[in-house]
Amino acid sequence: MPISRPHHFRLVFVRGRMRWGLLLTLGLLAALLAGGGWWWQQRAGKAQGVEATKPGGRGGRFAGPAVQPVSVGEVRRENLRVRVSAIGSMSARATAVVRAKVSGELTELHFKEGDEVKAGTLLARIDPRSYQAALGQVQGALTRDEALLANARMDLARYRELQQQNSIASQQVDTQAALVRQLEGTVAADRAARDAAQLQLSYTRITAPISGRLGLRQADRGNVVAPGDANGIVTITQVRPIDAVFSVPEGLLPQITPRLASKTPLPVELWDREMRQRLGSGVVSALDNAIDTATGSIRIKAAFPNENGALFPNQFVNVKLELDTLKDTLTVPATALQNGHVYLVKDDGTVAWTAVRAGPQDGDRLSVQADLPVGAKVVTDGLDRLRDGAKVNVIAPAAPGVAPVVKARRFDPSTLPPEVRAKLAAMSPEERRAFLSARRAKAAASRPVEAATAAASAPAPASVPASAGRP
Repeated sequence: MPISRPHHFRLVFVRGRMRWGLLLTLGLLAALLAGGGWWWQQRAGKAQGVEATKPGGRGGRFAGPAVQPVSVGEVRRENLRVRVSAIGSMSARATAVVRAKVSGELTELHFKEGDEVKAGTLLARIDPRSYQAALGQVQGALTRDEALLANARMDLARYRELQQQNSIASQQVDTQAALVRQLEGTVAADRAARDAAQLQLSYTRITAPISGRLGLRQADRGNVVAPGDANGIVTITQVRPIDAVFSVPEGLLPQITPRLASKTPLPVELWDREMRQRLGSGVVSALDNAIDTATGSIRIKAAFPNENGALFPNQFVNVKLELDTLKDTLTVPATALQNGHVYLVKDDGTVAWTAVRAGPQDGDRLSVQADLPVGAKVVTDGLDRLRDGAKVNVIAPAAPGVAPVVKARRFDPSTLPPEVRAKLAAMSPEERRAFLSARRAKAAASRPVEAATAAASAPAPASVPASAGRP
């Protein structure tokens, strides 16, 4: 059905109004978005400028020439030890369990637990009376048989004189000679029994078989001890000298075996668990005869004099084995190395990125191969915020021996006794202020004394080498 012309004009007019409204709305939205973006950019630019002007700010790393405070160390030429680290344990040179060799009651103890004893020192005594009686019996039998032997020998001599005179038969002489030989055997057996009895009696004196340190007592006076006791009476461990046993990778054998073959000492140092205190110094004494296939390592034994007695058997130690010494090598502080490079401080206060080839490390010094002048300064702290050419401010280290600054401590009423706190709460404001002022004056008077005590206990300044003052 055809649409009438007036109705058609109304539809076209309505559609035109809707199109213009939509376009107007879109235009307004576009203008709002553009204005908001411009405002955001202006605000972000201002914030970035403010951040860039702050010292140490994040924007200062790229936008401005901010000066970075750093600590530095010196480049030196010195001898550097090539050492390998290992974990080991201490082993006694010898261990002996003191046991009784005869059965009996302990009547005397002559040692104190933990003491150092020499070989042959009397430690204990067993009741000797039964062994003395046994020795007396054997001695009596020996005396009797020696008398019989002497009488038989005299008879044999008389019989031989009579035989020369043809007064007795030869058979009687032969019988007497056999009796003499029989008694000689009896006397020999008696003498052996006497020696055995004397030995058993000597075993009642228990002495130290080796020199060393005594352990804890395992038997008390009045106990009956026997040779079969598992724990014995006491244990002695020889700890002067003492040995350390540790393992190193088998790849180090080509550096170790030639020095052992040439009788060149291989120094070894022992450190505590936290690597803060050195416990002792010694040399390698033996090398195991086989490599552990499970770990690919070989066991090494080192000897230590242990003169101060600080090392104990089964003690855990950190081991530093010295394999070689690099003569007159270039070294830098170990903390200066970062990802294969160091920052060299130049005369104009900027840093230069310098690639280095790291070598062995000994303590806080690291051997490097690089084009670094001796006496130059390299950055050791503050590396993560540096770039090549950045400006730095070198922080001078604190001078040794300077007394620490004593900070004022704020008065804390909770530290007062309960009765004083109760009185303080009952005071008027004027009384409370007077009380607090007196407390502060007393604390201020004590601070100079504390500072003087701290300065007196501070270590003396170490001597500075001549090379330390070079720029």
